[in-house]
Amino acid sequence: MPLPFLTADRVFEAADDVPLPYDDRDRWRRPYRPGPWRVGAAALALLLASFVLFAAVIIAATAELASAGVVFGLALLVIAGALRLLRVGVWVSARGLRQVGFLTTRTASWNQVAAVRTVQQPVRWLGLPRTVQGQALLLVRQGQSPDGGPALLTTHNADFLGRVEAFDRAADSVEAWADEYRPH
Repeated sequence: MPLPFLTADRVFEAADDVPLPYDDRDRWRRPYRPGPWRVGAAALALLLASFVLFAAVIIAATAELASAGVVFGLALLVIAGALRLLRVGVWVSARGLRQVGFLTTRTASWNQVAAVRTVQQPVRWLGLPRTVQGQALLLVRQGQSPDGGPALLTTHNADFLGRVEAFDRAADSVEAWADEYRPH
């Protein structure tokens, strides 16, 4: 009985050459994985939300439902914050580059992008006011000064703190997307 899985002696068929779902270039994708600091903070927020949800159940069983509703709403707010924290970062697609912040999202089509480059400069440590020397990936828009705006990625943000190689791979990936889709 022949087994249906691919073995070393089986020839690849032309029908197997269909694009995989993750090859869709029109979908927004993050070209790197979220870092351990970001995932850890979101996990702690979700842990806190589970305790708040448990408190809401206890309040609903012993006190007024209005109080339980307020606590339940607080738990939903913490869950939404944790999920938004996981979405923060740089996203790319064939349409452009999107920088997702905790409260804001900025999108630039590839026609608006003049350059994406990595520079050495003082960067914020985990988004706090303290700055340290590091690398930053800058987006320069058409008609903007070459200094660029705020950094897209830094070596000291929640995704890349202590992971310089991961920053280099992510910056190279975003620069490759820019080189491929930006009009020259």
